[in-house]
Amino acid sequence: MKLLKSYGLLAFLGLLAMSCMNGLEAQVSFSAISMNQLQELESSQVKRGVSMQDLEKDFPIQRIDGRPALSMLAKVSTDFDASDLPEGVSFGSRIGNVVSLKVDLKHLDAIHTLQKVEYIEVAAKIHRNLERAVQDVRADSVHLGLGLSKSYTGKGVLIGVTDWGFDYGHPMFYDSSLTNNRIMAAWDQFKTSGPAPAGSNFGTEYLGTSNVLAAQSDTSGTYYGNATHGSHVAGIAGGGGAGIGLTGVAPEANFIFASILLDAGAFMEAIAWMQDFAETENKRLVINMSWGLYNLGPLDGSSLLSLALNQLTEEGVVVVTSGGNNGDDNFHIKQDFPGDTLSCGVSFFPNNVIDRQYGQSVSMFGGQSQSFSTSFDLYQVNTKLASSPWFHTATSASFIDSFIVVGNDTLYFKMDIDDEHPQSFAPHIRLRLKKPNAALSVVVHVAASSGRVHLYNLLDQSSGEGNAGSSFTSFFGGPSGDNEYGIGEPACAEKIIAVGAHSSDIRLPNQTWIPGSIASFSSHGPTIDERMKPDLTAPGVNVLSSISSFADDNYFFEDSVSFNGRTYGFTRFSGTSMSAPMTTGIVALMLEANPFLSPSQVKEILRSSTRTDVRTDTIPSGGSTIWGMGKANALEAVKTAAIWMSREIEDEPSEFLIYPNTVSDELMVQIPEGRLVEAYRIFDLQGRRMLTGSFESSIDVQKLSFGTYLLHLETEEGIEVLKFVKGSQ
Repeated sequence: MKLLKSYGLLAFLGLLAMSCMNGLEAQVSFSAISMNQLQELESSQVKRGVSMQDLEKDFPIQRIDGRPALSMLAKVSTDFDASDLPEGVSFGSRIGNVVSLKVDLKHLDAIHTLQKVEYIEVAAKIHRNLERAVQDVRADSVHLGLGLSKSYTGKGVLIGVTDWGFDYGHPMFYDSSLTNNRIMAAWDQFKTSGPAPAGSNFGTEYLGTSNVLAAQSDTSGTYYGNATHGSHVAGIAGGGGAGIGLTGVAPEANFIFASILLDAGAFMEAIAWMQDFAETENKRLVINMSWGLYNLGPLDGSSLLSLALNQLTEEGVVVVTSGGNNGDDNFHIKQDFPGDTLSCGVSFFPNNVIDRQYGQSVSMFGGQSQSFSTSFDLYQVNTKLASSPWFHTATSASFIDSFIVVGNDTLYFKMDIDDEHPQSFAPHIRLRLKKPNAALSVVVHVAASSGRVHLYNLLDQSSGEGNAGSSFTSFFGGPSGDNEYGIGEPACAEKIIAVGAHSSDIRLPNQTWIPGSIASFSSHGPTIDERMKPDLTAPGVNVLSSISSFADDNYFFEDSVSFNGRTYGFTRFSGTSMSAPMTTGIVALMLEANPFLSPSQVKEILRSSTRTDVRTDTIPSGGSTIWGMGKANALEAVKTAAIWMSREIEDEPSEFLIYPNTVSDELMVQIPEGRLVEAYRIFDLQGRRMLTGSFESSIDVQKLSFGTYLLHLETEEGIEVLKFVKGSQ
């Protein structure tokens, strides 16, 4: 059994913790969770009997050139240079001011020598979260061109799927004639044989359909069973029918697949790889994420992953994600202070049901500059057996690993405490509880002199994963849990599209339609900082789609087909994992109709084109915490996209005049009398925002490369769009 040894980081972390408690400024800031993880990792490496296999299950460890390395995300300054990284630290990818890094386990102490790094965290572990459905979103009408100038099927658009369990040869990924496979590239981050993508140092890349098909499937199933989630998701977004008419939303779109290692750093590198590939192929890209977690960040959109995704949309990539599956879990409490101390019971997930189950994670989030404290008691029925001390965000240690002895039982607990989280600037406590036995119960208390505290009760695994919510129960008349504020990461990111789930409409034999209801599991909004999410809903209940022929579980096949000597099956899954690719497919249809839409315009059109019925009732102007803006409507969304296309590209006469056109350095704009322009934005033809600012009378475009651009002028009457060409200097 091979063990690794690493020394020096514990001492550094101790000094860092002391400096933080004493108000001193550290060179690189950490969250309490990351500091605790680093300490646990360092301690594990010097313990006898802890194998590398065990560490890889509990921490985001990747193999870089055959050596184990910790995956991390960092926020860097604008002038950060990867060539300045110290020995043992390798660069992954960069999106805006967020970078992914890999730190060799023998060089963990190099973290404190990083230059121009403002904040760094251990990459969070992540976890995976048609026929009637296609009709429900009116995509079949788009395929037929009903009410449109032509039909749309997603042709020429690239759908990126970040997931696990891809069967590359499944007939759903072929065209309708079953002649041409539509997967252009795949990155299997689990497979160690290589070659890795250019600029990366792990996984195996397949470029070109023939190389993808030669691989047959990804290898993520080698690391955990039942790997078919990605095949099901991709079939919903863009399935070609498989010869049995089971057509997805965008059946002529192309695919790019990434089987991502189970951490946020690997995911960030995957989406950067997809973006580079799409730009090389000159295709618009929409990325689907049918997964999420509640421990990726502060849930207010300030996490490093949220910042990276927001930046990706600024660069022209549309991102769609599942909204979460905790709508039927009373796993949340919101308490405003001052007032009585909040006391609530913590329900535990059944023991030993989930792999590497630790217990429950009770995460508590306060408001900025509003500290709070917590404690907990151990009860048997109504008799208190033991109590913990009170822990305060402003005065307690950043991380605690302790226990309470109760008779013959021991209650183990861990705590991560931030007085001011480096990203949200708000206090935070994560309490991890390992329940001793089923006869005992835990009651958590929270007190504060002012402000608001949100609590979440979630399954906790030793690896840090856990998406399943468990209830808070009323204790001696105190509050019980609710299912509100259930939007996790990365769905809470401001600029990406978060999708809830509803059941599909049902058509009776007399052609009467019965509207679908909201799925009981679909997570409710708003976000913890009161932004409205989800953005909309789409079918996500019993959706029929493709199953990987390499999956190692026995699924009930509702239908199957023989193709190229293999049997391929189809079954039904439910979840916002299914409603997200429904929406991703709609985006592909929109981008075919208008490849010049920016991601913000795509999101605006999706939200404004939704439909309502007796199930949704009237949607408030700002949206519903359950339905978002309503049910996805592909036909209206594509109609609107096509109208925008004619307005933007077909040189419709405008009152505004821009000159010279072609321009080399300064673009002049003549404003009609009585009109007011407040700001401008310039996009390239891939929808990426290139320049923005307050408008005066001219715009400096010297930094733009040669090419065609769209100028958006923000006026009191809406956005005026004009096209211009940037010539040479």
